[in-house]
Amino acid sequence: MWNQTKITELFGIKYPILLGPMGGGFSTPELLAAVSNAGGLGSFGAYTLTPQEIREADKAIRRLTDKPYNFNLWVSDVDERLTDYSVKKVEQVKQQFKPYFDELSIPMPDLSTDIPSKFESQVEVIFEIKPTVFSFIFGAPSSEILRECKRLNIRTVGAATTLDEALLLEEAGVDALVAAGFEAGGHRPSFLRSPQESFTGLFALLQQLKSKVKIPIIAAGGISNGKGIAAAFNLGADAVQLGTAFVACEECNATATHRAKLFSDESRYTVVSKSLTGRMGRMIKNRIADEIPFEQEVLPFPLHTKLLAPLKKAALEQGKTDLVNFWAGQHAQSFIHRNAAGLMESLVQEASILLA
Repeated sequence: MWNQTKITELFGIKYPILLGPMGGGFSTPELLAAVSNAGGLGSFGAYTLTPQEIREADKAIRRLTDKPYNFNLWVSDVDERLTDYSVKKVEQVKQQFKPYFDELSIPMPDLSTDIPSKFESQVEVIFEIKPTVFSFIFGAPSSEILRECKRLNIRTVGAATTLDEALLLEEAGVDALVAAGFEAGGHRPSFLRSPQESFTGLFALLQQLKSKVKIPIIAAGGISNGKGIAAAFNLGADAVQLGTAFVACEECNATATHRAKLFSDESRYTVVSKSLTGRMGRMIKNRIADEIPFEQEVLPFPLHTKLLAPLKKAALEQGKTDLVNFWAGQHAQSFIHRNAAGLMESLVQEASILLA
């Protein structure tokens, strides 16, 4: 049976279909529960949350499902170069973005480079709440963290954009890998080399990893239907992970404008840019991504996100959506489902027919 894999056995789920762990406020307990209750693995992106907010999210999740689920964090949630980033450089970058603030008639925010990492304190809560799965991107946690996860019977999943990253994660002792193809929406989670040097498509990456890696592999990037699932499985994947298709569902905390764009012709045109957050990510084409070239310096993450947060809010309020980053993968043109349960049912039915 196609749905009996190393991943379903490892996580205790019925179908090897995972919800992409969307951070930045997109994840909701309702979305996670819809996927887990349908037999997949629901996920919650928690990298922006405080420890107490993670506890509260976990309580809400447990009220909605008794099935396995995943919490996701960022190992590197603050760029290293922020440590000694000068005030002069901050002001120079701010001036490059000032015309957009002037266009919306809003002031530029005051910024501080003193942004501590949340990761260590967040991991302590993961040990406390003990989700079935703890996944992470932008690196590998310390050996001490991974050992404690094993002791607590928490399954660990890392994300790799290259074979070298996959081999490092396997050597570190993670239980499974996400093969993150460049087709995926959202941030590109490369960590050994720059994202622009780690730009492998999913199908090539899957085959590279299958030739060298022994632990289970989860395919992610450009998958939105049963045909994509079947293709990934035929290339050796043990499971698939979908993000953008679930952003389009009503249970996601995406704005109505974002969901509407995913069902429009605009979703045909995606770009990768670091000019909206400070780290490279794939999104629907917008004016800032067009006008701020990739080579131009932006603030380190997450300082750049803090710079543009008020701009995004004002742009949405004023209907200037060409100044907003709407995350999207490269295959959003065929979306028809607007609720997660319906999407899961469709994925299972189509994959079952194609992989029978």
